Amino acid sequence: MLTDQLVSFDERREVFIGSNSEKAIAFAVDQWVHCAERAIQQRGRFVVALSGGSTPKTVYEQLILKPMDWSKVFLFWSDERAVLPNDSESNYHMAMASFQKVPIPRHQIFRMEAEKEVEKNAKTYEEAILKTAGPHLFDLVLLGIGEDGHTASLFPDTKGLKEEKRLVIGNFISEKNVWRMSLTFACINQSRKAVVYALGKTKREIVSKVLNAPIESPYPASKIGTVEHPALLVLDFTPNMSTC
Repeated sequence: MLTDQLVSFDERREVFIGSNSEKAIAFAVDQWVHCAERAIQQRGRFVVALSGGSTPKTVYEQLILKPMDWSKVFLFWSDERAVLPNDSESNYHMAMASFQKVPIPRHQIFRMEAEKEVEKNAKTYEEAILKTAGPHLFDLVLLGIGEDGHTASLFPDTKGLKEEKRLVIGNFISEKNVWRMSLTFACINQSRKAVVYALGKTKREIVSKVLNAPIESPYPASKIGTVEHPALLVLDFTPNMSTC
């Protein structure tokens, strides 16, 4: 695949391969801004689900330098650990280190309360999504890919992978012996756009497996993207296509 170009991988997924991490992050920032501006122009608001991780952190730090009508931005999250909002492991805490510097109204920021009553709070979070975003759900969902192929907090061999109706769930990760709150694939794939950030050569092997695997595979991230709503992967390496 050519670098620094957006190309179609298959009918469910598009891929941008940056020639380096700076180019990939710059593309991610521009794509976020374009998505936001289009949503605000067409629907009067931009509803986004944020992800944790080092790459999103860098994207957020650059995003807040961009001119935008921040009063029309609504922040949600794609998943959260069972920690307090001021914990260093909190995805909310990480993102708000950047977004608290721009004038987003506080009532338009929806934290996942995963530190207690996670299943009850997941239902409340689902109601907030529907009330705010409506039936088309998010304008943009940000995601990553773990080395085991998980995305959001949808880990291999967990009950959350089988959920087809709920938008948000409490998902128990037996491997880690923890609960997490997560958007479901039903929510991710019904939203207008899902974007996966996977930067660094350590991601090449798992991204290659995810892209080449069937939808139903040991790698949950293989389920991201539909014909109606193709997902976008932002990479800074060329995935291995030898298994196609």
